[in-house]
Amino acid sequence: MDVFAAGVLLGELLAGAPLMRETDPYRAVQRVQTEDLLLPEHVNVDQVLRGIVQRALARQVGTRYDSARSMHSALASWLKPADETSPDAGDNDATLQFLLRRMRHKTDFPALSTSVMRIQRVTSSDSESVKTLTDEILKDVALTNKLLRMVNTVHFATAAGGGVSTVSRAVALVGFAGIRNMALSVLLLEHMGDKAHVALLKEEFLRALMAGMLAEELSPGAREGEEAFLGAMFQNLGRLLTEYYFQEEAVQIRAQLAQPAATHATREAASRCVLGIGFDDLGAGVAKAWGLPDNLMRSLRPPEGEVPTRNVERGSDRGVERLRWLGRGANALADALLVADGVDQAREVARVAEAYGPALGVAPRDIMGASQRSRVRLAQLAQAMGLQVAPGAAARRLLEETAVAMADNPGAHDKTLVMRPAVPVVDAAGRRALLASALDEVRGAVAARSLSPSELLSLVLDTIHRALELRCVVFCQREPRTGHLLGRVGVGPGADEVSAAFRVEPAKASGGDLFAALCAKGADLLISDAAPVAAKLPAWYRQRVNAPTMLLLPLMLRGAPIGLIYADKAKAGSIVLGEAELTLLRGLRDQLTAALGKTG
Repeated sequence: MDVFAAGVLLGELLAGAPLMRETDPYRAVQRVQTEDLLLPEHVNVDQVLRGIVQRALARQVGTRYDSARSMHSALASWLKPADETSPDAGDNDATLQFLLRRMRHKTDFPALSTSVMRIQRVTSSDSESVKTLTDEILKDVALTNKLLRMVNTVHFATAAGGGVSTVSRAVALVGFAGIRNMALSVLLLEHMGDKAHVALLKEEFLRALMAGMLAEELSPGAREGEEAFLGAMFQNLGRLLTEYYFQEEAVQIRAQLAQPAATHATREAASRCVLGIGFDDLGAGVAKAWGLPDNLMRSLRPPEGEVPTRNVERGSDRGVERLRWLGRGANALADALLVADGVDQAREVARVAEAYGPALGVAPRDIMGASQRSRVRLAQLAQAMGLQVAPGAAARRLLEETAVAMADNPGAHDKTLVMRPAVPVVDAAGRRALLASALDEVRGAVAARSLSPSELLSLVLDTIHRALELRCVVFCQREPRTGHLLGRVGVGPGADEVSAAFRVEPAKASGGDLFAALCAKGADLLISDAAPVAAKLPAWYRQRVNAPTMLLLPLMLRGAPIGLIYADKAKAGSIVLGEAELTLLRGLRDQLTAALGKTG
């Protein structure tokens, strides 16, 4: 708390104003526990100093500086930038050390490093139990929610025979290595979401994730597939880090590449020219600093030279070499998907498939099929992560359409191209089936008390979010001292910010506040178009959320509101529910109310 207080003081000195205007000490403590204090964007300070302040203000204690001495050292290093020399174009180690120092000065790297090493340690151990891994994941609420949403995509839910509502069941279904891969994917994304050039970061991240999925699809067995996923994805670590930490240098590297379909060799040359170190060396150096195991360290470095014309053997002595070629081929396929649309894209994918097929021992036809399956999985995972890609962005080529079929004769030069959407649309029947399945599971769990209230809440919110294809869902819970309903949990892109804004006061029901009136009466409401009732919406909502269509489901216990489920979409009139869907939604709400009532 001393470090936090020092961060508040420094932040307010830099801003020239309080970071939080709150006169009630109890309320101030509540906000500090549920909201992140931020140095305002208009405060003109460099990113290193801003990072020092934000790390001191971190809500999670483990993310803050561990002592005042550590914070003092960071400030001293910032005050003397001459000690942190620019990387020497001829010294790989100098560039790597420069990057590691820059990462340490930013608030995100220490948390990322700790999370990576913690998950890696547990999943790599032969003696750790499912419970140990589950406990580690549950320490991070955001990671828990995202993993459950990812494991409830069609790819895993079908294998599970229904929804997956607990982390322990997710671990049992997906396995240690699968959970590790998911966790690392989420962590890489989470710590790249606050940059101004987020569109390029999303493209790099989705491309890396696509490469991992392709490598997994092209692997003959589950064990090799798990290793191939991480190896192929982390072959892009140097590119991701450069895009994140060296934005200006990343622009120069892209400018040196003559064409979008640049090869691995040309990218490495451009990186060495600008940074003095290749992407591969950069990624390997950081991976070593994270403590990743040796076998992964070897597989995340792509092989050089021409693609072999015969199968790279899978024997124990050649296993790592095959993983390296598998990663390089998967990344080449991901590049092919990004460079063009339609028929041109299909031909480029077919060209790469024919080049790498002999080396991987996979028919080009099967590689094309793997590309389609990976596209569907990536689209589902992107939706589960709440990762939105702007219309017209190149990254949408990884999510929307693909050419999947070749001629009956695998050796023919003419290809039959079949275009189809990658993201399935959830129709009314699908919505009802998903809601009904979740309701049955929740009823059973409430009766048997087999799930904790937080696990039930996660299951209910995730189901509603997926079934109705919502922008976000927020759960508000009654604060005992004031009786206010405060936002506690959010699901969907930007849901954390939406959740932090919610403060419904049922006692003000007579003051024209529509939210307060509904919660006081326990009335459900679907607002198809918010414009006509805007004047009745609370001021905080209009200023910080202001969705055009929304659904409100209050939770009532003994005539008093104890919670609220809020859901919205970005387009007026886009939430359309029949009586069957409304009945199922109310059933989920009532079961959640019963569970919360039993806990007091």
